[in-house]
Amino acid sequence: MKDWDEACAYALSLPDVEMAPWWGTPCPKVNGKGFMSPSREPGSFALAVTHPEKQILFETDPDTFWQTDHYRNYPMLLVRYDTGARERIELYIQRAWWDRAKPAQRKAFGERP
Repeated sequence: MKDWDEACAYALSLPDVEMAPWWGTPCPKVNGKGFMSPSREPGSFALAVTHPEKQILFETDPDTFWQTDHYRNYPMLLVRYDTGARERIELYIQRAWWDRAKPAQRKAFGERP
């Protein structure tokens, strides 16, 4: 992903995602629940993940996935643009969507990515 617009375009390709305000900023949401947002940190966006996934991502790809103290105890992390990890970033965007999807949406989509 090269920038926020490209990250949003991918998120919007998932079922029932719309751009709507989240903390005062337009962000991708499903069922009224946000799962990613632009970051105040240059060159990154914030993405919701589970705490176990967060640790794995920090350990296996710290060039792409990182955090500031703001996200330390929260189930989100920062994702750097242009790291060459596009497929992995897309996978975690899908997981963030799936975790906020309704049961019928999950069933139509399939197992958690």
